[in-house]
Amino acid sequence: MRHQIGVLQRSVKRPKLTPADRFLWAWLSTVWQDWGSGVFIMKASVVLGWHRKGFRLFWTWKIRSGKPGRPAVPKEVRELIRTMSRENPLWGAPRIYGELLKLGIEIGETSVGKYMVLELLGPRGSESA
Repeated sequence: MRHQIGVLQRSVKRPKLTPADRFLWAWLSTVWQDWGSGVFIMKASVVLGWHRKGFRLFWTWKIRSGKPGRPAVPKEVRELIRTMSRENPLWGAPRIYGELLKLGIEIGETSVGKYMVLELLGPRGSESA
């Protein structure tokens, strides 16, 4: 109530709300369940709109501040995956993934499958000796 009176006293015709005022009311809307009964100078939908806008701004900032996409797999790890798949043709992606985890290399199992070398044989059973 005191805050609303302060806002009204700062204003000439229409209350001029600062970003700090908007933040206060957006925060109050989350903390105080019956906040709508004490508001006289603004509608509940306006405060909820500020709240939504704040979330949009936060996530826009969060997304733009980091690197886009997945982190690149180092060349040494890619070569290690290819070497392991060549030397152990019966190992699949889950097995190589497990071995890499034991070595302390954190990479996804699908990424392991992506970088594996698949030895193509002829039609089944027609291996030449």
